[in-house]
Amino acid sequence: MALSGFIIIMTETLPAGLLPQLADAFDVSDGTAGQLITVYALGTVVAAIPTIALTRGASRKPLLVIGLLGFLVANTLTAIAPTLAIALVVRFIAGAFSGLIWGMLAGYARRIAAPERAGQALAIAMAGTPIALSIGTPLGAWLGATVGWRWSFAAVSAITVVVVLLVLSHVPNAPGQRSSSRLPLGRVLVIPGIAVILTVVFTWMLAHNLLYSYIAPYLAGTSTGIRPDVALFAFGLAALVGIWITGALIDRSLRHLALISTAMFIVAGALLLAVPTSAPATIAAIALWGIAFGGSATQLQTAMGNAAGESVDVANAMLTTAFNLAIFGGGAAGAILVDGIGPAAIPIAMIALSAIALLTVALGRRTAFPPR
Repeated sequence: MALSGFIIIMTETLPAGLLPQLADAFDVSDGTAGQLITVYALGTVVAAIPTIALTRGASRKPLLVIGLLGFLVANTLTAIAPTLAIALVVRFIAGAFSGLIWGMLAGYARRIAAPERAGQALAIAMAGTPIALSIGTPLGAWLGATVGWRWSFAAVSAITVVVVLLVLSHVPNAPGQRSSSRLPLGRVLVIPGIAVILTVVFTWMLAHNLLYSYIAPYLAGTSTGIRPDVALFAFGLAALVGIWITGALIDRSLRHLALISTAMFIVAGALLLAVPTSAPATIAAIALWGIAFGGSATQLQTAMGNAAGESVDVANAMLTTAFNLAIFGGGAAGAILVDGIGPAAIPIAMIALSAIALLTVALGRRTAFPPR
């Protein structure tokens, strides 16, 4: 399952590391080539809730295999796409399969684990995200720069074949949701705690995506001399630490983890704002940011699973939609901040949004983030 998440994040973020090659190959600007990321997120937003609603009763293992085969086809077609238009259509379809897998993966991981280890199982399943960000995408970018961008997507397809075989041979099946317990989508949204968690997802991940999407112009506006690739590698390593801490503590300390993690975002933003010329302070802020982000998906999906009960798959599809809306918002709002006020405004927005997320977690004591 962690490898499945690795493939999803690799597919999503790979164009970011290959923008110059993609722009040259399709004879477009970097901004136009960047729409390969945008349409992927759009596919996830459009498809996550409908696909999970339609497949609530399906067995989980065949559904996971279908989703992975969708990525195999999409990445293979991207690797051989003759035009940008075709690549954009294929990327949208890949995003739709992303919505399907992300919507079911958390609930699937919890169902095949003992109840007292559900959070730990989810942490393991989510480990593919920081590994892809810290290792997978940089390696894919290096491969694309060395032998061509098409080989990077082909490599992801090859990995997908291996993962499909591993799923077929090692992952136990789990039943879908019983028809008698399937609530309408509107009633899932009003389950106590769901709206609170979605608010935290959007504000917290919007704070993250503002900095992650525009880390290069932010660093360029400082005198630290830190390169974006170095910063993102440090962020990825710190995220691995964060998911390890979350996996160790989440089954007994979810509320404390969420409070501390959102507060760490505020501290990281304050460091970037207070000492923008200090390389050690910037690295420390990036480390705090990475540790806090590393466990965020597991914390939020665990909270969602606890609140939603048997409707966890639909609730997680809503979470996936909110997450990808935050990616959209980070790109759009970040562009306004960077082009209008300047990159120095990003830490201010990060602090404000993280403070809203922290306050929402604190106020969600009864249903969304209750004490153990």
